Amino acid sequence: MPSGPTGRPATIYDVAARAKLSIATVSRVLQGTGPVSAKARARVDQAAQELNYVPLRAARSLAVQRHEAHGLVLPDLAGPFYGDLLMGYERWAGEHGQSVVITVTHGNPDPRRTVMDLAGRVDGIVVHGNALDLPTVQGLRKAGVPVVLIAHPPVTGCDSVRSESAASAEQLTTRLLDHGRESLLFVGDPASSYDVSERYAGFAKAHELRGLQVPKPIRVPLTEEAGRTVAEKMLQATTNAPNKRPDGLVCANDELALAALTTLATNGIGVPGEIVVTGWDDVMAARYVSPGLTTVRQPMAELGRVAAERLHGRVTGIRTRARNDVLATELVLRDSCGTRPGDAQQ
Repeated sequence: MPSGPTGRPATIYDVAARAKLSIATVSRVLQGTGPVSAKARARVDQAAQELNYVPLRAARSLAVQRHEAHGLVLPDLAGPFYGDLLMGYERWAGEHGQSVVITVTHGNPDPRRTVMDLAGRVDGIVVHGNALDLPTVQGLRKAGVPVVLIAHPPVTGCDSVRSESAASAEQLTTRLLDHGRESLLFVGDPASSYDVSERYAGFAKAHELRGLQVPKPIRVPLTEEAGRTVAEKMLQATTNAPNKRPDGLVCANDELALAALTTLATNGIGVPGEIVVTGWDDVMAARYVSPGLTTVRQPMAELGRVAAERLHGRVTGIRTRARNDVLATELVLRDSCGTRPGDAQQ
């Protein structure tokens, strides 16, 4: 729980005393009302963070009553991934009488304050990926808020749910190398998320086990625009030297892969004849594009369902110890990686 001078939950009076400001000023900062100087706002924010202060209604709700609501904190809502995740989460929550309050942190100038305020309106919070930094996640835990993490490294005291990545990425890369591909590139930034870092680790391990030099990743965001840009730059760089063109793009998600695949095809580059392209997630478009996209299927709806179930267990006291769930993924072979007839799985 948040800690005041005597070990009790921190109050607005404790924040005011720590910040050396009046109660009125602190209230305006915390409520976001009225004019406050930047210096005063910074002092209040620092004091609230040091004390792990949660608004009074949050502390009261945690101790006395339940809202029958979950908070779901996402970095973004763009792309097909989040739709399936939300569907799995909301379906389970709805069946068990829980409402879901969604907060998106992309573009939010102060996600910590937003999330600490959210803690006052829900019984617990689920955080996806890098939607919040580690100090904010730890602050929620210190404030006594049940927290479940999705696609995030385990954190002491928090449940976590993620899909397996490294072994499947190694399996996929190994297959490409075994089928004669000699110049593979990993497209995606391993620093952008835990999942992508694990996918690159599997890609790297497959090379290392064969004594091959590990190519550096092409560090781009996981967007269609980035996929097009990577393919266009690759084409420009190899126009006069096609023999220097990589013979495979191992993309960190399907959005990158689909955009790269269509850009290459539009420019007359044969996929998979001249270059193979693979993705990750197995979104619906992956099976309908031509050639079909080889990818790794992760159980996106199941990730949401399990996260909702885990949070409910912590909120209701069914479980008191954190657990870390790792859900299986599946390699889906289609024509974009040059599989032989009979190898493809639809």
